[in-house]
This record gives sequence, C-alpha cells and structure tokens, in this order.
Amino acid sequence: MEEFNSTNEPQEAVKNANVAPENFDWEAYEKGDDIKSNRQLDTELYDKTLSQIQNQEVVEGTVVSINKREVVVNIGYKSDGVIPYAEFRYNPDLKVGDKVEVFIENQEDKKGQLLLSHKLAKHARAWEQVEAALESQEIIHGYIKCRTKGGMIVEVFGIEAFLPGSQIDVKPIRDYDVFVGKTMEFKIVKVNNEFKNVVVSHKALIEEELEEQRKEIISRLEKGQVLEGIVKNVTSYGVFIDLGGVDGLIHITDLSWGRVNHPDEIVKLDEKINVVILDFDEEKKRIALGLKQLTPHPWDALDQNLKVGDKVKGKVVVMADYGAFLEIIPGVEGLIHVSEMSWSQHLRSANDFLKVGDEVEAVILTLDREERKMSLGMKQLKPDPWATIDTKYAVGTRHTAKVRNFTNFGVFAELEEGVDGLIHISDLSWTKKIKHPSEFTQLGSEIEVVVLEIDKENSRLSLGHKQLEENPWDVFETIFSEGSIHEGTIVELFDKGAVIALPYGIEGFATPKHIVKENGKQAKIDEKLPFKVIEFNKDAKRIILSHSRTFEDEQNAKSTTEGGEHSTEVKKKPVKKAKTTLGDIEALSDLKEQMNSGEKDAKKAE
Repeated sequence: MEEFNSTNEPQEAVKNANVAPENFDWEAYEKGDDIKSNRQLDTELYDKTLSQIQNQEVVEGTVVSINKREVVVNIGYKSDGVIPYAEFRYNPDLKVGDKVEVFIENQEDKKGQLLLSHKLAKHARAWEQVEAALESQEIIHGYIKCRTKGGMIVEVFGIEAFLPGSQIDVKPIRDYDVFVGKTMEFKIVKVNNEFKNVVVSHKALIEEELEEQRKEIISRLEKGQVLEGIVKNVTSYGVFIDLGGVDGLIHITDLSWGRVNHPDEIVKLDEKINVVILDFDEEKKRIALGLKQLTPHPWDALDQNLKVGDKVKGKVVVMADYGAFLEIIPGVEGLIHVSEMSWSQHLRSANDFLKVGDEVEAVILTLDREERKMSLGMKQLKPDPWATIDTKYAVGTRHTAKVRNFTNFGVFAELEEGVDGLIHISDLSWTKKIKHPSEFTQLGSEIEVVVLEIDKENSRLSLGHKQLEENPWDVFETIFSEGSIHEGTIVELFDKGAVIALPYGIEGFATPKHIVKENGKQAKIDEKLPFKVIEFNKDAKRIILSHSRTFEDEQNAKSTTEGGEHSTEVKKKPVKKAKTTLGDIEALSDLKEQMNSGEKDAKKAE
C-alpha cells in the first residue's frame, strides 16, 4: 500500500514532532500542572487534517492503486480502503487518480481496516435517482434483460425493476420475447423502499401521447359515422375495436341480427372491419359501436306474403322451460310456447318436446311486423283430438291409459297424445282406503279405466277404475246388517278408536269404549275378537262395530230375566246372528271372484 500523501500537513506535523508549539505554556509545565504532552498535541493536530466520515455514507475518493484483485481508494481518512476489482469491471478504463464514489461500510473492522464498497455506493445513488425520477415523473431509459412471470426485468440506474406485461403497450402483447435485449423509455410508477421493488411502465408514455389524439378524435366523432377499426380484444360480452388511438366497444347484441353465442363466431383478433358509431361519451371516453347496423334488418327482408296460418320451417336456437325460439331466417325468430307444442292439457317443460338444433315445422299464430314479433305453434299441424272426443271416448267406454302424474286427490292418466283424464282417488277402489294414489299404482304403468264424464269445452275427462267392477257394497249390505256379529282383527289403534279388518277385505271402525273386553281390559292391536255391527252406511261406505256389545247385550238380557217379579222361568233368547241364505252364498261367491279379479288387476297395475 502506498504512503498516505493526500496533503502535506500531516507530514509536516511529523517532521516537527519534537518542536514545541508557539502557544505552549512553559510556566504551567515548570509548576508541574497537568498539561497535554507534545505527542497528544501532535495527534490532535493530525486528526484535524483527516476527513470527518460516518458509516453508511457515500463519499468520493481517489484511486491510488490498482491491481488485478483490488483497487485502493483514498477518502482522506487515516487509512485507505480496499475494494475488489470486480466491482469496477463495468469500467475497464479505470486508472490511478480517478475519482470514484464509495460506500462506507465500516470505518474500522476487527483488523483496523477501512471497509468500502463501490457497488453499494452505485446502488444507493441509483435509489436516490429512482426516487427523484418518481417524484419528477421524468422519462428514463432502461435495458430489458429478460422475461419473468407476468412481465419483464428492466435495468434502470444499475438496479433491476419490474415491467408488468400490461404496462408494455396499450394493446395486448402476445410475444414478450421480441422485447428482450432492447433499450426503451420508461416511467417509474411505483417504488417500495421496504422490499426494494421498482415498477416501471412504457404504456404510460404511450397513453400520454394517445390522450391528445383521443381528445382530437372524439371531438370529431358523430353518431352514425362509419369508421374502419382493428379488432383489439374479444371478450364474452363484446369486441374492443382500435379506431386509431381510441377504443370502442361492440356489444355482443350489436354484432349480428341473429343469435351469437360468443363474439369469436363473428370476428377474429387483428381483423380490419367497418363499424358504425352508435353513441359516445366525451367525459368518460366511451364509444359504443355497431356492426349489424351496417346491414338491413332481416325483418325488412322477410317475405311480405307470409301471414297467420302459413307453415314455416326453422331451427331451434334457444330453449327455455316456457318454450322454444325458432329461427326462420337469420335474425328472424318466432316463439313456440310450450302450450302450443301439444294438445295435452297437462303442462310440461318445452325440453320434453324439443332441443337446440332441431329443425321443425310450425304454423304462424301471430305476426307483428312493426313490433317484429311472431308466435308459432306445432300442435296445429295435428288434428285436435278433443274435436271428436265424445265419439272416440264416449261415456261408459273402457280404455287402457298410461299413468302420467300423481296429485293428492287423484291420478292423471293419458289415453293418447293430448288427451288426459283424471281418476279421482275415490274412484280407484271400492274397498281399499287409499291415502295417496302412489299406494295403488305407479308412474308410467298402464291402468284400465272407464270414461265417467266429458267436459269438451274445457278439454277435461273424468275417469274411473273401480267402476270396472260392480259395487260390492250392495252385497255387503246383506252380510253386515246391523246387529250381525263377525270376527275381526284390530289392525290400527288411535286415540279416537280402532280400525278392524273384517272378512271380504273391508274394514270397520270402533270407538275406544267399544273395544273394551269382558275382563275390563282394552283390546290390543292384532287381537282377533267378535264384533257386532251397530251401524252400516252403504253410501258413506262406513261400518261401525262394537266388541263390548257382544257380551253386554247377553248380560243385559240375563239380568232382565233374573230380576223379574214372577218366578216363571223365561227362556233366554240367543243373540241373533245373521243367517246366510242361498242368495247370499251366490252373491258372496260372485263377490269373491270379483275381489280376486280386482286384486289381480291391482297387483298388475302396481
């Protein structure tokens, strides 16, 4: 290391080290007072010749020595600093005597060495320049080093900054690689000192230039004006068009008179097209454009001879639950409501009849050229089955129908396409108590029915199933006469009473007091006991029973006999049971056959 010789003052102080200073107090020295020694005075004088420096500070120094490994720099301190030569590789012309900026890392390390860094000095100065450029919004130059996720890495003032992909240009960039290795102008738009991040933008410079162009272009715009533009971006809701410095939007509904699923069906990126200005807002800088408006409206080209009742063909372009839109010609559509797809009164979804892409024929029901609306029908292509309903399905005739739907009050059965009828829940069975139709049959199954009633005006049919058989209650009236006793089984128990299963598959009802046994206990479910009929109502199909009456009547009769005033023995009358006549036997035989047949039919239906 060369001798420190930035000034001559320290060398002179050393030469005169043994010479007393002019203001030296000899009297104090003779008295023995504590005064500073010559060495101390010399040190103070030497220290005054040194620069006053602070750690973490950037200062200027002079290159005093250079070799392949290091560069020695004098900053006017008591020792020189050594900096690796690698920090000066960017400056191959560096020589002794050059002035360089250095960063003071430490005035004195453990070895007493002054630690300097040229690289950190450059970095500190660079951040000062970055912050100044951000504040002044000056235009700076940067070198694009490489690509990175979402953008590019740019070197400005010797530090790396981030250039987002969206900030490269005003139009979307699809190939970033063409910018690598280029030097471009930028503006610093964001600085994060905590994380040492810098964000730059080239787009900001272009936008400033375009802003003046936009103002000039917008000032010359007029509604209805036709301009040429380039497709800049395609989205699901529309297309952005570059009109030469200003952007406009063609909404998807203004691309074509016909249905458009996505704008890329009509235009492609970078395509040149003519557009018409529909509206614009100078303040918000929004321009609404149209493409379809450059061609005549399809309704104007619709055949003038078309009228209500004519048949037309088209393709289904849109489906909804309530109907389908049929495109007659591009841009002209008619609605086929679901109620016009079938003569059936049972409402269904339009998706049960049609799907998008189907080509169908329909009849024009309404046509309004001014409002550009048209309604169509499909069922009109077939004869109305209700026109001949009273002859084809006359009252009393039997038919096979298909179960289409259930309600709480009955079953909707379809006799043919467009002809539905209702089987009320009370008309399903003579004997079974049905809580819901699904207990009796199932959807899609066939069921035998008889036509009970026709309402041609309202297109309604009343159907029955139990009417296929004779009413067994006419026979039951003779079997279950009041006072007769029959064996029954308790199948259900309620607070208000019990349901008792009787012979021939019918049921009766007994209140709680009528199911008390002779021992005073209440009868239980599944218990088989004799029951007396105390009420029979054929119209209501109701049988009221009592078990307690079977023994109470006998006890009452006995007590009456024993409590008489005369001792004459009275013959006890036996409880009269219902006698079975020959006619009853024949009726029961017929009933059994009918019920067996009914059970077979019910099982078949299930």
